[in-house]
Amino acid sequence: MRLDGATRLTLILGDPIAQVKSPAGMTEAFHALGNNAMVVPAHVAPADLAGFVAAASLMQNLDGLIVTIPHKFACFGLCASTSARARALGAVNTLRRNADGSWHGDMFDGEGFVSAARARGGNPAGRRALLVGAGGAGSAIGLAVLEAGATHLAIHDPDTARRDALVARLAMAHPGCVSPGAPDPAGFGLVLNASPLGMRQADPFPVPPDALSSETFVGCVITAPAVPRFIAAARARGCPTSTGIEMYAEVQQLMLGFLLHA
Repeated sequence: MRLDGATRLTLILGDPIAQVKSPAGMTEAFHALGNNAMVVPAHVAPADLAGFVAAASLMQNLDGLIVTIPHKFACFGLCASTSARARALGAVNTLRRNADGSWHGDMFDGEGFVSAARARGGNPAGRRALLVGAGGAGSAIGLAVLEAGATHLAIHDPDTARRDALVARLAMAHPGCVSPGAPDPAGFGLVLNASPLGMRQADPFPVPPDALSSETFVGCVITAPAVPRFIAAARARGCPTSTGIEMYAEVQQLMLGFLLHA
C-alpha cells in the first residue's frame, strides 16, 4: 500500500465508526485502479459534524466524504449540490468536491441493496415489501425498492415521527403504494432490516423469524457480524437472503465510480 505526501484522502464519518468496512475495501479499490488514495475513518459526534466538515474542507488533499450512521440526513444539508435521488430522500452517503471546493452529494444505499438482493433471488418487482428502519439507509432502500417495482411498501420504525415522515416523502412519488407497518412479516415477499438491530448479540430481532415464510426474501444492512442472527434465523427457515456485506460490495462500486467521476 502506498502512503506518502501525495496521497489523496477520503474520510468516512460516523458515530460509532469501529464497525465500518469502508476504509480497507475502498483503499484497496483505489489502489487497484492506480490511484494513490486512502480512506480514513473519523469518529464524529452529531453535535460536532458541521464544524468538523467545515474544518476538514480546508484540507486541499481531501477529495471525498463517505457518510454512515447517523449523519446521512445532516450531511445533505452540508452539500452545495446533490443528485435528484438525494434530493428526493433528503439524505446522502457520499460527497465529492465541486470545482469551487464545495460538496456534491449522492445516495447509493438503495441501489446497492437492490443489486445485491436481485443477484440472490430478491427482485422487488411484483412483491409486497416490509421495511424495518426509516433512517438514512432505510429511506434509500425504500425508494429503490419502489422504483424497482414493489407493489407496496410498509415501513416500521419505533420512531413514529421518522416513520411517518418517510411514508409521506415516498408516497409523493408513489401514491397509494406506501403505508406505516408493524413488525409482522406475514403477507410480505420481501422483509428488509435497515435498522441497527443485529449489531449487538443481545439485540432483539427486527421481526419474529418464526413468522417468516420460506418463500420470503430477507435482507439486512448489518455488516458486523458478517451473518447477523436475523439472517441466520431466516436461513434456518429456508428463506433466501442478502447480507449487509453483500450490499456493501455493490455500494462500494457505486461510490468508487462517483468519487472518481467515472
